[in-house]
Amino acid sequence: MMQLLASTGPHIEIKAETLFHAGPVPVTNSLLLGVLGYAIVLWILFSAVRAIKSNQPTIISRLVMMVFEMLYSTVEQVVGNKDIARRVAPLAISLFFVIIVNYWLGILPFVGPITWDGVPLFRGLVADMNVTFAFAIISMVMVQIYALKTHGFFGNTGRYLRNPIKDPAGAFEGILELIAEFSRLLALSLRLFGNVFAGEVLLVVVGYMTAYFAPVAMLPFMVFELFIGSIQAYVFFMLTVVFIALGMASHDAHDSSDHSPAAPKKLATNDA
Repeated sequence: MMQLLASTGPHIEIKAETLFHAGPVPVTNSLLLGVLGYAIVLWILFSAVRAIKSNQPTIISRLVMMVFEMLYSTVEQVVGNKDIARRVAPLAISLFFVIIVNYWLGILPFVGPITWDGVPLFRGLVADMNVTFAFAIISMVMVQIYALKTHGFFGNTGRYLRNPIKDPAGAFEGILELIAEFSRLLALSLRLFGNVFAGEVLLVVVGYMTAYFAPVAMLPFMVFELFIGSIQAYVFFMLTVVFIALGMASHDAHDSSDHSPAAPKKLATNDA
């Protein structure tokens, strides 16, 4: 497969390419591999649950539980409230598993060389900018939902819109906070897409330049990309949790601990 990549030459396209249409819906090469990625994630998680319930742990179930416990512990530390952490964790941890599995799928040797009418049949799901934007939008929408639950509609709106006459400094801070929300959305999506796309381009170029030595030359780069995929999934997970915690934290001017991501007492009070 790597030799085929070396002989066919690099095919680099910044956007996902359409393979065919299912009615009005275009099926892209990233969607095709993404379906496989989602199926693998569901299989891993359900297999782990089944193994735990039957009290017959497997290597996969132990690994999933180890990763889950580590991530859940991180959510608790960042949010600072166990009740809220239980509600925040499912979204953030699910995003972690979806991103890491699809990232790793995207660097497999069959991604790229196999073509359909000159178009690569497979492309990593998270190498599609539409997907990374969708993940980022989901995260930032949940930030606002948790902020609304904590502060209420007017309390949450007051974080961005303040009376410029009574509180000019607060009004300016509100504008900056509103801009920050959009910058976080862009940062979440573009950071993930940029790293995934750059990694896939690196593998394609290395495979093409090393020609028939590609199986040996690409191996260390693929191992490195496995590590980078883990880091990027964790960064997306962590930023999602931090942004949610920041949205739920109190921002009263007289409280010096307002901007701390983890404000246990305030979150507990507001949640009650």
